[in-house]
Amino acid sequence: MGSQFSKQIQRRKDLRTEKKILADLKVSGEDYPGADYHPPDRKNWMAGFNPEKLQINKIVWPGTHDSATNKIGIPLITRPFAQCQSLSIYHQLVAGTRVLDIRVQETRRVCHGILTTYSIDVVLNDVKRFLSETQSEIIILEIRTEFGHDDPPEFDKYLVEQLGDFLIHQDDAVFEKTIAEVLPKRVICVWKPRKSGQPGPGGALWSAGYLRDNWIETDLPSTKFEGNLKHLSEQAAVTARKYFYRVENTATPVADNPIVCVRPVTGRIHAYNRLFISQCFAKGCADRLQIFSTDFIDGDFVDACVGLTHARIEGKA
Repeated sequence: MGSQFSKQIQRRKDLRTEKKILADLKVSGEDYPGADYHPPDRKNWMAGFNPEKLQINKIVWPGTHDSATNKIGIPLITRPFAQCQSLSIYHQLVAGTRVLDIRVQETRRVCHGILTTYSIDVVLNDVKRFLSETQSEIIILEIRTEFGHDDPPEFDKYLVEQLGDFLIHQDDAVFEKTIAEVLPKRVICVWKPRKSGQPGPGGALWSAGYLRDNWIETDLPSTKFEGNLKHLSEQAAVTARKYFYRVENTATPVADNPIVCVRPVTGRIHAYNRLFISQCFAKGCADRLQIFSTDFIDGDFVDACVGLTHARIEGKA
């Protein structure tokens, strides 16, 4: 009991130290090329650029972590421990999100750990609704089998049946294409089964190696921030690689921490998205930033990513 108490005292000290590190760093400024840009219409922000000039590998994609958790669990009881987004999939897309992180179990229900929510059909219907209302927005849809679960039977066939007309087929050449060159196809669907075979080359679905990240399990904001910078710096520039790389602007509850609700923990790092981008420039790795994801996405997070996309189009970044 005493050792656990001492451990929590030390954790609080570490947290105060790490918050101060980021707060002090923020004083150095959050300016970067495109920081002052705000899209006039977040629902159609890709269309707001010239689709004939905007290359897939120049886009900075705003994403959400554990995207389909807005209604997970029981309100006020289990939901605070698993909810990472408050908006529906459709409203995330309208707000500017373009990368979705969906976890499923055997029954095709979305889940986060042991908690479940609605069927994957709800996600796909929201995606299709958004696609029907827009013309030039491209979505990266990652669907994986959650840890500890079996793959839903024949799930790859199901995804192709549901999204077939929209699917951009797996092809290394896509990275150098413009949005106009992939239209009317609109969805890069990355399917990550745990036991089933990976999607093959040239197929309608993309295999796991095309969407990579380095997950850092911590509730300490500066630890996550610096770890993200380190791993990003180890990647090739976006124009020199044939895979998507994701950085998650999240701090997550850990098992030995008495504060395990998602929102207050992720709040420790949520406000530092622009600082992260500016530090990418300071550290010389801004040309490697591609997918930037967060919990509880908001307009400022989207604008931070879209602004950097704008700067790349203008040749300023």
